[in-house]
Amino acid sequence: MSETRTAPPPTPWGLVFLLGALTAFAPMSIDMYLPSLPAIGADLGASAAQTQATVAAFFAGMAIGQFFYGPASDRFGRRGPILVGVAIYVAASIACAMAVSPEMLIGARFVQALGGCAGGVVARAVVRDRFNHTETARMLSLLTLIMGLAPVLAPMLGGALLTVGGWRVNFWVLTAFGLACGAATFFGLKESRSAETAAQAASESPLRAYMALLRQPRLIGYALAGGLNGATLFTYISASPDLLIGTYGISPQHFGWVFGLNAFGVIGASQVNRYLLRRSTPDEVLSRASIIAVIASIALTLAAVTGIGERWTVLPLLFVLLASYGFMQGNTMAGALNVDFKRSGSISALMGGASFGVGALAASLAGFFHNGTPAPMAIVMMLALMGSALSLRMLAQPKAVQA
Repeated sequence: MSETRTAPPPTPWGLVFLLGALTAFAPMSIDMYLPSLPAIGADLGASAAQTQATVAAFFAGMAIGQFFYGPASDRFGRRGPILVGVAIYVAASIACAMAVSPEMLIGARFVQALGGCAGGVVARAVVRDRFNHTETARMLSLLTLIMGLAPVLAPMLGGALLTVGGWRVNFWVLTAFGLACGAATFFGLKESRSAETAAQAASESPLRAYMALLRQPRLIGYALAGGLNGATLFTYISASPDLLIGTYGISPQHFGWVFGLNAFGVIGASQVNRYLLRRSTPDEVLSRASIIAVIASIALTLAAVTGIGERWTVLPLLFVLLASYGFMQGNTMAGALNVDFKRSGSISALMGGASFGVGALAASLAGFFHNGTPAPMAIVMMLALMGSALSLRMLAQPKAVQA
């Protein structure tokens, strides 16, 4: 059933920037230090596999940690888990900056992610505490704008810091970022958990909460729709260096520009989504965006398999396909959070964990079948987006928006 559509309330920009910063822990912590990987390997005597393991360890920590902070925020409130997570993040960032071996850095990166994931998972629950379904989707689109700038700006900042003071400076800057976010949370974020949420969390264990959520088909539909769409972004990130530099011969100096252009596509789409939500419900936008994404993925697969147009066909279609992320993520998250507002923290964790898990699987499949062409990447993306569209129409969406 559609919500009554009225003029949107004034945007609380202070809250937007604070929650946006909390959701930016992951992209800041990943993208800013990527230019430093060769220097880290040389300084610590680490192999290429060990330096890559510092990235994998962070992803593992992000996927695991969310499942703890979500239920904790429902039971103990929103502010406490964020502050605990930030404290862990700051301590682990200091350990990263002082690492003397690859093993120490890998372990510290895992713990850093265990702390950093608190910000994103609880920030989404805070949004649902304060806003209705459509306004939640609009707010999450704004958070995508702030979070989406990180993949564009963080590598540039990381490269500059590497030139100025070496790779360890990156982690000292991340330490300062964590301290700033912690202070802003302590002084600027009001508790938003409802009494109903607190009562529900007190009456059940986290495991029972997750089991209850997994029995709700609409929630599963939104989780699969968002996770499978997000898998295209994970696949692109993992495949883009070889595709752009190895296959299409784009220089490493120009790689960042092409990579950043697609990030701007996601950011732009998320802001168009905000305006569409003034006239349409999140489910209506999802229905249309998923169809467009499937059509783009089919065209991309045909171009990748046949080689027609090569980069001049593949790259524009990739731009369109990846831009669908800006329409899908905020709306699927808002839809999921609307399924059971009393368990919004646990839902946020479940959605985040599904996104990382499905994304990592899709990226691994594309890498396993890699053959020097964009075909494996395109096929994986097409299958993921078809699965996303089917999950929406068969599980998540009310019958009224499927017409």
